[in-house]
Amino acid sequence: QVQLVESGGGLVQPGGSLRLSCAASGSIFSTYAMKWYRQAPGKRRELIAAITNDGNTGYADSVKGRFTISRENAKNTTYLQMNSLKPEDTAVYYCNGRIRTTTMRLDDYWGQGIQVTVSS
Repeated sequence: QVQLVESGGGLVQPGGSLRLSCAASGSIFSTYAMKWYRQAPGKRRELIAAITNDGNTGYADSVKGRFTISRENAKNTTYLQMNSLKPEDTAVYYCNGRIRTTTMRLDDYWGQGIQVTVSS
């Protein structure tokens, strides 16, 4: 089985920064695209950043220029550096990964989510 665990969330003032981490563990053979989603209260979950296993990235317009996704394949860890945070970035942030297990099964996995609150 595979687990994704997010860390690094919390409360930050507007204009501040946070770095989220997503550590994958378990019976991993290889990881492919890794993504960050977020869901604000009363809103749908939205894709905000993605990175392929060779480092190509993409961002939602709402975070482009402020957030940076990266990964360390050797550690099976994906990061989301969030700068110039705004109150509207307040949400639960979820890590998602397309991962092949040691049994060769390919599936999407989700972390449990982590709260980010931007407030003065």
